[in-house]
Amino acid sequence: MKNYKLAIVGATGLVGRTALRVLEEKNIPNLEYTLFSSSKSAGTKIKFLGKEYVVQELKDDSFDSGFNFAIFSAGAQTSKYFAPIAASKGCIVIDNSSAFRMDENVPLIVPEVNFKDIINHSNIIANPNCSTIQAVVVLKPLDDNFKIKRIVYSTYQAVSGAGKLGLQDLENGSNAQLQQSSTAKTQLLKFSHPIYDNCLPHIDSFLINGYTKEEMKMINETRKILGHPNLPITATAVRVPVKNCHGESINIEFEKTFSINEVKSILKNSPGIIVKDDIKNDIYPIATEANGHDDVFVGRIRKDYSTANALNLWVVADNLRKGAASNAIQIMEKLIG
Repeated sequence: MKNYKLAIVGATGLVGRTALRVLEEKNIPNLEYTLFSSSKSAGTKIKFLGKEYVVQELKDDSFDSGFNFAIFSAGAQTSKYFAPIAASKGCIVIDNSSAFRMDENVPLIVPEVNFKDIINHSNIIANPNCSTIQAVVVLKPLDDNFKIKRIVYSTYQAVSGAGKLGLQDLENGSNAQLQQSSTAKTQLLKFSHPIYDNCLPHIDSFLINGYTKEEMKMINETRKILGHPNLPITATAVRVPVKNCHGESINIEFEKTFSINEVKSILKNSPGIIVKDDIKNDIYPIATEANGHDDVFVGRIRKDYSTANALNLWVVADNLRKGAASNAIQIMEKLIG
């Protein structure tokens, strides 16, 4: 069996460390690892697969030693500069940032949905936005059967999606509440308002059209992945005081008629999906049960009676795993074969 060399770029961040946990669980044979970060985190020691790895500083010549794959989780600016360098040296880059997602020459891949599109890659493959990934895993089999006419997204996104500083804002707010002291109020590190005991309809920056970048990512990425460039989609993305796992309310209009039994059967038999839909026993997807898993959980499956051929769903997934690290690793595994 062939040996492969894998670079983990951004190894000390939330997604990078999650990738290491997933790789440790999978323990993929014949894989050699090198961990990279910025100069700020270089020298960090990480225990992984029974060994201690020293994180190296990412430099222009870091990919000279012949890597087969690199998983980038270090932000768009790092990817824009270093991913083309790695790709030019024969390394297949799987990028978790937004840098290349809407580049028409770069495939945007969710393995359960559109892996066939990967054939067109030129050594850079984009991983979609976390909230998009969990949505399209559910949408694709329904689109194949009933042809989607319109989508309305309402997201409830965990603070881990905003990185370490987002988690710190939540923790600081919780600590201040426990201390019940005005002096315990701390400076916000990530959000424009306190996230503890609050919901913020503001993820990423606002655009001239009134949407946020996060909302437009969901709209544009869904169209690209499903192959429907003009599909009517709207979105409202909200940050909620949950540590990990995004929830999404998805309203879908179809061209064709459907029954709830058909929908449930299709979803139960589609890859990467777990249906949890037993309202008589209060069973539906929740963050605490999705946490640490790579599947997408779907429930609250019901018709929207306000219009014809419409459906409501509640979808939950671990945004650090399936929404980022695990999806990237799945892509690599399928490429290895």
